[in-house]
Amino acid sequence: MTAAKSRNSTGRDQAPSSDQGAPLWTWGAAGAAAAALGAAAFNINKARRAEESNPPLGRFIDVDGVALHYLEEGSGPLVVLLHGNGTAIDDWIASGIFERLAATNRVIAFDRPGFGHSRRPRSIVWTPDAQARLIASALSSLGATEAIVVGHSFGAMVAVALGLDHPEIATSLVLIGGYYYPTARLDAVLAAPPALPLLGDAIRLTVSPLLGAALRNGAEKQMFAPAPVSSGWSNGFPFEMTLRPSQIRAGAADAAIMIPAAASLAPRVPELRMPVTIISGRGDKVVTPAEQSERLSAALPQSRLIMVEGAGHMVHHTAADEVAAAIRGEVRPSS
Repeated sequence: MTAAKSRNSTGRDQAPSSDQGAPLWTWGAAGAAAAALGAAAFNINKARRAEESNPPLGRFIDVDGVALHYLEEGSGPLVVLLHGNGTAIDDWIASGIFERLAATNRVIAFDRPGFGHSRRPRSIVWTPDAQARLIASALSSLGATEAIVVGHSFGAMVAVALGLDHPEIATSLVLIGGYYYPTARLDAVLAAPPALPLLGDAIRLTVSPLLGAALRNGAEKQMFAPAPVSSGWSNGFPFEMTLRPSQIRAGAADAAIMIPAAASLAPRVPELRMPVTIISGRGDKVVTPAEQSERLSAALPQSRLIMVEGAGHMVHHTAADEVAAAIRGEVRPSS
């Protein structure tokens, strides 16, 4: 027979007590919460130290309440540089493109909203068109007109939007490894969750920086393949800046909007009237050249297509001299 009650020292009946404490799931939840808070604190501290170690290289301009970081050097015909997703001005420096162009041109490179040291207000959906408007306003404030606008990867979409909506500024386009037509992109889907409200904030503050660090080598090899990762990138690009939760969110937001943005821009591509140079690494494993660069060239009779053998998505690193010369319109890279 099981006793339902026991007597205490006073002789009174009392219910049996449990020596098991709180249920197991509450301990698990508490442990998970503590781990998440610890990871967030660790990642926020690393982001702060990354920014301290990599201070702004240029100046800031306020455009409609957005603090936009840019670097300007040189004199001569204007070249505007727009980096790809996940990078910053530093990519143009690490590749040597900025230095090469600044020797003969006035060069302005921007950190697009949310990347590098530029801010990215959450009240705006930063489509390529919205980013193009911001860049156009910044260039107007800087007295910059009639520019050769160079975009890499997602930056090429922004360059196309500039050409479509602000042809008085973008009088010539150079598009490197760009994405112009909507296709199925599993990588974009997988990269998008940190852009979600609330849940995405939790992900980017805790898991994403750790996962990004763990996957770094594989991601870099894919970006550069079939070429090796350049020494300029390995030694000169501040990868730790890409692991900041703020930049992870910006990259995720760009990834989330990439396919619908291409669907919006693609029908307007034939409206481009300025000279367009399209550069692609023939071995690009991030953006398929036949689906993107070659198709774009076919749609633009005034364009020239440059396919660089032995290069991948980071063709501006692998063939920096040839790409810089193509931007200046001097010679055509070997294909």
